[in-house]
Amino acid sequence: MDPDPVISIRPLLAVAVAGLAALAVLLLNNREKLRDAVSPVAAIVMFAIVVSMAPTVLSGGTVNLRLFEILPGIDFAFRVDALGMVFATVSSLLWIVAAIYSIGYMRHLNEHAQTRFFACFATSLAAAVGGAFSANLFTLVIFYEVLTLVTYPLVYHHEDEDGWAGSRKYLVYLMGASKSVLLAALALTYHIAGSLDFVTGGLLAGSDASAALLTVVYFCYLFGFAKAAVMPMHAWLPAAMVAPTPVSALLHAVAVVKMGVFCVLRLVFHVFGTGLVNGLGLGIATAYLVSFTILMASVYALTRDDLKARLAYSTVSQLSYIVLGAVLLSPVAMVGGIIHIAAHAFSKITLFFCAGSIYCASGKRNISDMAGIGRRLPWTMGAFFVASLSMIGVPPTAGFVSKWYLAWGSVEAGEIAFLIVLLVSSILNAAYFLPVSYVAFFGTEAQESPATVREIPMMTIPLVATAILSVSMGVFPGYFLTLADGVVR
Repeated sequence: MDPDPVISIRPLLAVAVAGLAALAVLLLNNREKLRDAVSPVAAIVMFAIVVSMAPTVLSGGTVNLRLFEILPGIDFAFRVDALGMVFATVSSLLWIVAAIYSIGYMRHLNEHAQTRFFACFATSLAAAVGGAFSANLFTLVIFYEVLTLVTYPLVYHHEDEDGWAGSRKYLVYLMGASKSVLLAALALTYHIAGSLDFVTGGLLAGSDASAALLTVVYFCYLFGFAKAAVMPMHAWLPAAMVAPTPVSALLHAVAVVKMGVFCVLRLVFHVFGTGLVNGLGLGIATAYLVSFTILMASVYALTRDDLKARLAYSTVSQLSYIVLGAVLLSPVAMVGGIIHIAAHAFSKITLFFCAGSIYCASGKRNISDMAGIGRRLPWTMGAFFVASLSMIGVPPTAGFVSKWYLAWGSVEAGEIAFLIVLLVSSILNAAYFLPVSYVAFFGTEAQESPATVREIPMMTIPLVATAILSVSMGVFPGYFLTLADGVVR
């Protein structure tokens, strides 16, 4: 039982704010300034609602709301706990800066279908926060699927050949996985437990199902939640880079991939439970699988000249840090995995914002073409450098805090092999991030007029803000550490 359950409509209100924002965007199609103002205002309201529940969760309680019953043991319901609060806080906070950045990006490039873009963007945040606050697997999967469908138009936004090809792969991977192995996992879970509720210690802990059946169910979930991008279910993510850069930021930092790893954490902590995962030997098997993903994706990133492609493979690698922390089953490592949700989000959204700023200012996508651009875009490339340090794990950034806990947790678990994986990965991070900043600041620039490349304030301010968040969390990680401790306890 929850130590102090609170019944409140606030989880529903947080989701409804973003949904109503999407509707308002559609209704204001012909009033551009009002339409563009909707998303930042809604984002601030959503964030306020989310953080209003933080005191209850930080004190060990939960906020609950049951809407209706679907089947015996299956409700459409919300439950705000420590793990959900981590995801919801990150998503709602970053929507504020992403909304402002998106306006600057879309206006500067005079993009088409802006109303559709902003409506889908808002709906995706409703789905992300709905997933964060889901009380059971049924509600979570509903929001998981909604998120896939509403981000599909964002991926094909440009409606060119590359856009259609990338969006097709995006849909095939994500919907294919959920309509096959994920659906099978849900049915088997309901058959075994008679419920789909998240339970502290694990819904399936203590079940009399065979080890073989439980192992099958576990891996159906792991690969069914393809948004987590564990290899080989990762190819959709680089393909989706054909989308506008604000969408890439949404995919990689705010909502989509974080929904994937969040679902995997729910699987480990509240469906199977750490005791059952350990007893079946699933933790170590998953750790080796995600370690392969961490290293191989880093190698792929090292070979990419297109900046967004390099960032995409970096995301594939960094997501598996989160899963690794959970499946090492060491309390310290689990804390590291949970807080890496926030650390990666703050840093990666900064990097994608910078990539978009570079493209809008100069039209350049390839790193080899960016020589000297740091002298024209000092704020952008300065923020890029700070976020790169966080991704590498250099103090006092957020990435250092999460990687420190992951490394410490590897030692605590007695798994030195995974400590080596983390160290090698950090070296690879440095190898593919630092040359970007070096080329930008110290490379010999192409012959261009100084007036052709300049900062765009409505894009520069958000990326500087998120770079500051990357450092702030490194210096003051207490909020996320307290939430992570609440999950592990």
